[in-house]
Amino acid sequence: MAGIVIVDYGMANLRSVQKAFERFGHPATISDRPEVIEQADRLVLPGVGAFRDAIARLHEAHLAEPIVRHIQRDRPFFGICLGFQLLFDVSLEEGRYQGLGVFAGEVVRFATVPGLKVPHMGWNRLRLRQRPPAFAGTNEGDSVYFVHSYYPVPKDATLIAAEADYPTPFCAAIARGNLVATQFHPEKSQRVGLEMLKRFAEG
Repeated sequence: MAGIVIVDYGMANLRSVQKAFERFGHPATISDRPEVIEQADRLVLPGVGAFRDAIARLHEAHLAEPIVRHIQRDRPFFGICLGFQLLFDVSLEEGRYQGLGVFAGEVVRFATVPGLKVPHMGWNRLRLRQRPPAFAGTNEGDSVYFVHSYYPVPKDATLIAAEADYPTPFCAAIARGNLVATQFHPEKSQRVGLEMLKRFAEG
């Protein structure tokens, strides 16, 4: 097996995620090869940018199917930001685009509210709704770093692991089995986020 593998589809600062794992002595391979993704013990799907471009690149590189198979086998998986949104059925970002369809739900834009800046950029406190292994060191009210204009709305609310407010509640993380995915960037969230990645690597 290939240990920790970070999926490279050209839409993330992969080195920052890799460095976060290396900080705790866990080497992580960055790869765009389907056969490496297929053999991963632990898979990380990061991402920044447009949903439409991301899902197109995953399919063009033949990465979508091994990612979904990894999740279906309940192998450890961590989705980050756009890599979180891609897990859902549909994104409404600049149109309507099919995602990986691992979970039912839509990716929607923050509502237009006077004085509310979109994209949402900055630190927000988490309200925990469940505590997957990666969140074992996370406390109610811990702050994490967000950069996004869209967020998923899962049809199954029991998926939600954490919420944040901007200004109303939105889904900040989900968990199911060995899968955890976050709208925030753990690699940019200092102690709180780095602890999540450490526990994911060691869980």
